[in-house]
Amino acid sequence: METTELLDIIARGEDSKHRFMENIHTEDSLAEEMVAFSNSGGGKLIVGVSEKDWSVRGLSQADVTRINYIIGNAGNPPIHPRTEIIMHPEGLVMIITVAEGISKPYMDRNGSIWVKCGSDKRKVTSREMIQEMFRSSHGDEIPANGLLVSDIDVPYFEQFYSKTYGESLEEQGKPLSVLLENMNLAKSGNLNISGALLFGNGLYPRLPRCIIRAVAYPGNEIDEEASLASRDITGKMTEMLEQAISFILIHTQHEQGGQGINSSGKPGIPRVVLEEIVRNALLHRDYFILEPIKIFVFRNRVEIRSPGHLPNTLTVENIKAGNSNKRNPILASFASKLLPYRGQGNGIMRALEAYPDIEFSNDKDGNKFVATIWRK
Repeated sequence: METTELLDIIARGEDSKHRFMENIHTEDSLAEEMVAFSNSGGGKLIVGVSEKDWSVRGLSQADVTRINYIIGNAGNPPIHPRTEIIMHPEGLVMIITVAEGISKPYMDRNGSIWVKCGSDKRKVTSREMIQEMFRSSHGDEIPANGLLVSDIDVPYFEQFYSKTYGESLEEQGKPLSVLLENMNLAKSGNLNISGALLFGNGLYPRLPRCIIRAVAYPGNEIDEEASLASRDITGKMTEMLEQAISFILIHTQHEQGGQGINSSGKPGIPRVVLEEIVRNALLHRDYFILEPIKIFVFRNRVEIRSPGHLPNTLTVENIKAGNSNKRNPILASFASKLLPYRGQGNGIMRALEAYPDIEFSNDKDGNKFVATIWRK
């Protein structure tokens, strides 16, 4: 921002996108303003300008250092604003740009939710408004930690686009960045979790939550000193699905099923079951949680642990009856085009029909969902 632009903003005064603060000495005062912007479309905090008469008071270098430290501790979930320092005859002016949040509602450290109300802010106390803010946030829209449109696997995406929509990217005529944004896979040149998982390159180590950690044990309990094999499964969602299924099949017994002793046998757990359970974990896990999906292969069972318990009022009995709730609607919208798909809400029912020895645990205290497939 140029000094002339700053002076022009100051001359117009505060509004819903601009807030003046003479100085910042406590985390609470800054957190309230940042939370309000994150919950209300974003905006700029202009620090070093009096909110009373709009005069530039300026900051010292010590003020700037202190404020930068405070910024790192403000907001829950964490808020990551951009900062800029403008030189002015009266001193330094700090511009703190806060983007609209995608993990709403944001709160201060006291658990209070703030929103903008004109040029001021107010605390949210309405249960209905808080619930609506929760419903408007989806983990698959989280920015993918620095992954850009340039990190897209273009040949893979082009093949998908041509097959799905019947025209090439060249025929479509829009820049890739615009196309991805229109498909809700990117914003301002940055991929979100959906764009990265579906079509990105180089996810790991920049997205450590978006992997599958698989371990096989010789017994029926976790034993870190006696594991048979372990693997961090990475890549696009389609690649992770195939690699996870292969890992489980390799480390589970194959039954002869009446075949000759020289035959390779058949999987003890039908592939369709593994496809459905792993697919559900990839599509329906909670991407706000910074944990990977975990697969444990034991002698008597296979456990697939997915971060996040069932959303809203969904229960185990609901999903066994075919009910569903789209925690990650963008990923779900592409599921039928990229992954093995058997109809909305029907997959768990089909898995149970093919192999009834499956148990589901909705662990709210541990904030995880566990599918246990018992081996015969």
